[in-house]
Amino acid sequence: MSNPLLELGELNQSVWLDNIHRDMLHNGELSRLINRDGLKGVTSNPTIFQKAIAGSRTYDAAIMRLLQDPAMLADSRRLFYRLAVEDIQKAADLLRPVYDNSHGRDGYVSIEVSPDLAFDSQRTIAEAKQLFAEVNRANCMIKVPCTAAGVPVVEALTAAGINVNATLLFSVTRYEEVAAAYIRGLEQRVANKLPIDRLASVASFFISRVDSLVDRLLEDKVAQASGKDKNRISKLKGTIAIANAKMAYRSYKHLFFTKRFGDLRQHGAQTQRLLWASTGTKNANYSDVLYIEELIAPDTVNTMPPATMDAFRSHGRVHTTLEENMEVAVFALDTLQQCGIAINIVTDQLEKEGVKAFEESFAELLNAIERKIEQARTANKGS
Repeated sequence: MSNPLLELGELNQSVWLDNIHRDMLHNGELSRLINRDGLKGVTSNPTIFQKAIAGSRTYDAAIMRLLQDPAMLADSRRLFYRLAVEDIQKAADLLRPVYDNSHGRDGYVSIEVSPDLAFDSQRTIAEAKQLFAEVNRANCMIKVPCTAAGVPVVEALTAAGINVNATLLFSVTRYEEVAAAYIRGLEQRVANKLPIDRLASVASFFISRVDSLVDRLLEDKVAQASGKDKNRISKLKGTIAIANAKMAYRSYKHLFFTKRFGDLRQHGAQTQRLLWASTGTKNANYSDVLYIEELIAPDTVNTMPPATMDAFRSHGRVHTTLEENMEVAVFALDTLQQCGIAINIVTDQLEKEGVKAFEESFAELLNAIERKIEQARTANKGS
């Protein structure tokens, strides 16, 4: 039987996994995904680690081991990053053959800087450099939330030779800013006679959350409309996230197929690929593979939650879809504007909500680790 996940690779779209857990690194699950499904990368975020560490006892033994260092007893953040770095290193080692065989195009594992630094460029840069050094793997990517403060971080880290996953992108405008920052970072390295041929970056453009918010806003508009207007507005539901992604891909092709970037290609530069994130379907009325099937195009990445990956392996349909019906996407976004819903207001709200959600997950994660530290202190007093 054919495997739709492998077929995506044949169309030059890379499949990454939006999940990490210590169990999958040691029980052979990640290796099976690499060998069976052509998996080419792994992404993580604070919510994923919060579920992995706080939601299981898998990490308890490692926490107890790390707590032999007295400094860890007073620093839950430092302890978390020690745990996370161990997982990222193991995953990177498993994916290293993919990295080598793709000449540094794929095989990456992403680890995110602290989300509570999302509005502080300098502290984000400092933490990113420290994390990259601690992981000490060529196929590590540092994930940076790209608020306005995150854009100059992309440039600075690229100039420093660090692979960047620019994340929490919702708007095409912000994506274009991030792509321009990446290009400037490459140009700095070339000007300083530094290599760029093994430097990689992706721009994580979020999908399903756009429909989740826009659909709610459209429901309000439908309730106020009548006749043909009600039907016209209803038809927009479930279409805007994909239309928004199509506009981002159009910008990608404009940005990276120019003379300016052509000059960088002569030095071995890679394009900063768009990575479709948040591709698990949140609306039960939509296909469970909607945000895979409708976002297929060369030179892109789709990072899938495990359930979405399983669903696509089971019944996904593969053909190049992203550049189809571009005029329909433009019409949908124009109609949305006519309905009184501005896409830039939507994406601004989603960016704020995204940072807040990751901050809350990170706080919950640190609280869970602090509880485990307290349990260790209590156990030590009793012994």
